[in-house]
Order: sequence, then structure tokens, then C-alpha cells
Amino acid sequence: MDIEKKLEELRQRVKYAQDILGEKRNPRLDAFLEKLSEFELGDTCGDERLMATLDAHEQRLQVLEESIDRELTAMDKVRIVRHSERVCLKDILENVYDNYNEIGGRDENSIDPGMVIARAYITRRVGKKVYNQPVMVVGQEKGHGQEFRNGGSIKPWGNANALKYMKVAAQENIPIHTYVFTPGSYPIEDYPGAAQQIAENIYEMCGLSVPIVAVFSEGGSGGAEAIGMADRRLMFSHGYYSVISPEGAAAIEGRIKAGERNTPEMIEKCALHQRITAQDNRKNGYIDVIVQEPPLGARPEHFDFFKRLRGEVIRATDKVALSVRSLRFLRKLAMKWRSDDPSDVEKIFVRWHLSRRARARLIRKRRNKYLVLSKHAYQDNRSLFQRLFMANKSFMDTAQSLIRYRLLRGVGKSIKNVTSEATDELHAVASRMNQVRIAAARLLGLNGNSAGKKVNELTNLSRPAEPNGSEALARYVSPQARVDREISCPNAAKNGCLDIWARDLFDDFAGTCPNCGHHFRMEYQWYLANIFDKDSIQEFNRNIASGNPTGFPNFEDRVQKAKDKTGLQSASMTFNASLMGIRLTCAMLVADFRGGSVGAAEGEKFVRALEIARKKHQPFLAYIHGTAGIRIQEGVNGLIQMPRVTMAVRQYIEAGGLYIVLYDTNSYAGPLASFLGCSPYQYAVRSSRIGFAGPGVIKETTGLDIPPDYHNCFKALTRGHIQDVWDRKEIRKNLHQAFLTIGGRNLYYR
Repeated sequence: MDIEKKLEELRQRVKYAQDILGEKRNPRLDAFLEKLSEFELGDTCGDERLMATLDAHEQRLQVLEESIDRELTAMDKVRIVRHSERVCLKDILENVYDNYNEIGGRDENSIDPGMVIARAYITRRVGKKVYNQPVMVVGQEKGHGQEFRNGGSIKPWGNANALKYMKVAAQENIPIHTYVFTPGSYPIEDYPGAAQQIAENIYEMCGLSVPIVAVFSEGGSGGAEAIGMADRRLMFSHGYYSVISPEGAAAIEGRIKAGERNTPEMIEKCALHQRITAQDNRKNGYIDVIVQEPPLGARPEHFDFFKRLRGEVIRATDKVALSVRSLRFLRKLAMKWRSDDPSDVEKIFVRWHLSRRARARLIRKRRNKYLVLSKHAYQDNRSLFQRLFMANKSFMDTAQSLIRYRLLRGVGKSIKNVTSEATDELHAVASRMNQVRIAAARLLGLNGNSAGKKVNELTNLSRPAEPNGSEALARYVSPQARVDREISCPNAAKNGCLDIWARDLFDDFAGTCPNCGHHFRMEYQWYLANIFDKDSIQEFNRNIASGNPTGFPNFEDRVQKAKDKTGLQSASMTFNASLMGIRLTCAMLVADFRGGSVGAAEGEKFVRALEIARKKHQPFLAYIHGTAGIRIQEGVNGLIQMPRVTMAVRQYIEAGGLYIVLYDTNSYAGPLASFLGCSPYQYAVRSSRIGFAGPGVIKETTGLDIPPDYHNCFKALTRGHIQDVWDRKEIRKNLHQAFLTIGGRNLYYR
């Protein structure tokens, strides 16, 4: 190597290390750089002596890099991931796979060049035979034309394209390898919408019946979850996986206003306490394998790293495929014995093509994997008696479901089919005879009205009993109605709305402007009293409580204040109730409890409520009084609820349930981009706001100022994100109508 070239390479390595450390200075790096400067001045030695000296300097720099690497903070690793020299997806396609053909993301004219999709091959030699195993590779690309890739921040149509080809892989029965290199999705609401598309991706990936292996380098919030649902999840040792960027978390924690800048100390603190590193995520069970990188992170010239990554990806795919095969004992044993040497990994051959039964087992295994995650991250304050009671109730519900809906339903369905056919035959004859009878009655001058009365009764829509349909509901008076003052409607200037007395507005008018129909915010208790039948609400799992699983500084006190203020143990309330005689299960997110944000406790309560609804064959209502998104202080413990609860939603819907979501006030971010947004039936209360990210986040991310009505529920309706907008006073009637006319195939109203 040329001496000048070698010298420049050493300088670049020092500069890279300084970039990683940010504003922190390392005296050893400064001293080393000074030595290199002095070295340039020396010209008395021969070339061989100069090269030998440079080689010695390189060895010292390597030791220095290893020393710095051992002291890296969480924020240092974030800077590694963001650095322009970071290894990216195109490098992986070139060095990990033996051949590939890119399908999307070639240039700025593609559907979204930030999302790269490729059909690739891994070639494996077994004895004298060569096997070319096809895979579908999907991932965000930040380099190689980064000027038009938007930094790996993917737009909705990019995620839609990724899902399209993941479905193609499922049809072709080949594995899917996803690579997560994103700071987060691009916050755009235009159809199909960032949140709704991420929700659809997660929902569909739950049911893709081929092995999915995800590799994380930079996993930023919902953008990561759009392709992160997998059977095995690998993570680069210097990567991060987080609900929000450290800067975003610091801005929220420090209440930083637009244009202000946070301190580096606050950013470092948030990066540390969010538990975003590979080691943190492996400890919590959200990552299965850590792929070790060279000191200070993998770069394109680290070819040994690509060999290691190839071995880990093959090993992960083998494990997934082998875990659902019926004949696997010897290969499973051999896989345990093989070393970490990448070449040794490929010596044991596992076919990645799965049989129909193996594919069904794979989906069950994936579901079980996600439903048990984050069990450590919430507080279960139920007494021993309550736990035993709920366990016994769950057992009885399961037994009743098996007997009533599986065993008896099969026999009953056969009898019903025969009876229905016989009844239809008799109706054909009876209808003709009835017509003859009516005609005869008219000829004889008799009244034919009574003859047709029975027919009309038979053809009316069958409805369940409505014991409380016409009764006055439980009286709830909003505290806002007790204030003796006038309230101005925010639309007064535009619509000429008159001021309204608070007691009239929040009592008789149910928080609705009588002139323009603007909906003022009402407490969640109003909905409990005015939507559901009187005395029908039976809350369960109340004492599953929010906590502070990451040990975030001062957060326990804030959670306790929310508990004391609201009387709730978390932002979620789950209960059984009836609505005009129809029994249902409901999970509510309450805006009063930390903005209705979702953490491990809220996710667990949703999962348990969906399980109860499935066993009881009841419709499921998710009433969102308001949600600010995923609780950032819980880190990935909160973020993992996106795929986790979505998995429970899919299980419920596939069992034949009816899942309805009703949005009120403001609903944003992670819950909308997962287990809420995947519902086929979504409605909103008038004047609510629905979106992936708030105006401030959009401004910070894109630099764009959005119109005031950008997140208005009517805008969401025009984009196709929701199915209708309801007046608050019409919710009870509209929900009842929905339950009667939409209905899942396995619901039993009783």
C-alpha cells in the first residue's frame, strides 16, 4: 500500500472515532492524531522504515479503538448507526447473498427508493450437490444514493410495496429476510397513510406462513415495526431499537419548545434510560441473537463481519424451519454441536420449503412467541384470590367454549342446516297457499290484513331483547357543568355560534355545540354512563398496573400521580358490558391517565380482554377516549405492544369475532399504527383528531407546516382510514346497529 494512502486511512479512522464520540473529547485520539501530523514531517527514513512505523501506529490505533469500544455509551452507538460510513443494505446484498435481483427502490423514480426489495439466493454445498435457496430480502436503504432515499424514512407506499412482495414470498413458500435501517417512518397521512399502512403490514406479517428473520441495525419506532415482525430477530451489537429517538425523548422530557435546543447531557440520559441497545433488548427478550460487530461498528470494508452475518442469518432461518418440521431430531442435535464458525453453519442442510402442516405450526409458534413478551414489564397487583378466581374463570370459559361452541355447535349446525332446508321447502309451498288464501278472502269480502301480518313478522330483522333500550340511563353529570360560566365555541368566528352556559353545554347538550355541532371533550365516565346498559359494566384485571420497567428517572412518581388523580392503575380499562341487551367486551384507553399512552400494562390488558371476548364469543369494542401513542419512558417494553397486541387482534378476528374501534378526542402514533389501525371497522366521534404524528413532530421531521385540519376526523374519512363519523349522542344507537348488521361469523348474542 502507498504510504500516503496508508496515512490517510489512519487519519480517517481517527476522525471516524471522534465523530462517534460527538462533543466528548478523547485525549488519546488527539495525541494519536498529533503523532500522525509529526510523522508527515519526517522524511529521513526509507520507505520500508516508514511503512513499518505506520504498521506499528495502526496496531496502536486498533488497541485504542478496542478500548474506546468497551466504553461506548448508548448515545455513542446511536451516532455509529447514523454515521455515513455505516454498513447498509446494499452492502449486505453484495456480501451476504450469492446472487440477487433488485425489484424496487433503484432510483428517485421508484415507488419509494428508501425501501429496497430483492429476490436473492444463498448457495449451499452439501457433499457434491449445490443448492440455491431463494429468499425475499426487504429493508430500508440509507446509503448508495442517499440524496433521494430520505434517510431510510419510508413513506406509506414504500411499506405497501414491501408487504406486496412479502406476500409474494409467502405464495412461493420462500423465507423472508428483513433488514431494519430506519430512524422512523415518514409521517404522511395521504392514502394509504403512514399509521394505517404500518398497521396493515404488522397484521399481515402475523399470518405469513413462511420463516421470517429480521435483522436490526437502526430500529426507530413504528417504522421498524412495519417490517420487524419475525420468528427470529437479530440485532447488530452496535445497533439500537427504540420507541423514539433520544433527541425526541429529551425534547419531551425537557419540555423543549420549537427552536430551542436540548442539552447533550439530557440526550445522553434519555438514550441510556430508554434501554435501546442490543444488549438491553436481548436481556428483555425482544431480540434473539446479537451479531457481534468490529470495534466502533461495522463498515463496508469489514468482510469478516459479512461472513459472520451470513452465518447468523442462515442459522436463524434453519432454526425457524427446523422448529416446525416433524422429522428434525438429528439435525436439531447437530445444530447444537456446530461451532460459531460461519463455514461450519452451512454444513448442515435444512430445507426452507415448508409443508402445509409445518406452515400452520409456524404461525401458531409465532403467535405464542409474541403473546408472552413483556410479561416482566408491568405490575400485577392482584391478590392471590383474584388471580385464582381469574384463572378458574378462564378455565371455565375455555371449557364452556369447547363444549358449547365446538362440540355442540357441530351437531347443532348439522341439525340447523337440515331444518333450514326443510323450512325453506315448506315456505315455498306455504307462500303459494297464503297467496291463494288472501285472494279467496278478498273475493269473499274479508279483511286480508291479518293474513299478511304473520308474514311481515317473520320477515322482520330478528333482534335480541332490549331490556334497557327505552329506559333512562344512569345519570352522569360532568364536573365541567358545575362551573357557572359561559363557553365560547371555537367555531364562533366562522359559524356565528353563540356562547353557551357550561351547565347546559356539558349536561343537556352532551358537550355538543347546538349551532355547529362542535364536540367539546367529555370525561370517559360520560361514555360509560350513556353508551352501555345501566348496571351492566363488570370490570376485570383492574389491578394490572403501569410501572417503570426501565427504571427511568423520576417516572415512578409521575405514574403514581396519574394513578392518584384518576383512580385507575393504568391508561386502560377493560370490562364486560351490555348494549341494548347485547353482551360485549370493551377495552378503553383513557386520555386522563398520561394521555392514554400505551405501555406493557395497557398491552397486557388488551391481550387478555381479546382472549375473553374470543372465549365468550362476544363482539369486541376498543373505545379510544384518547391516546398520545406509546409511552416513551417504557422504551421497547411499550413499543413491543404494537406487534404483540396486533397478534392477539388477528387471533380474535380469525376466530370469527367482530372488532370495532371508536376514536374520540386525539388519537395518534403507535396504537393507531398497529392494533387499532388494523381493524376493518373504525369510526370516530365528531371533532376528534386522528393521525400518525402530531403537527410538531411533522414539522421537526419534514420541515413542513401542515394545515390546521390535517388530522381532522373528516379528513381521515375522506382518506379511507375510518368508515364513518358519529355524533356523540348517536354512539349508542350506531354501535347497536353495527353489532346487529356487521357481526363476526362466530358471535353469539345472549
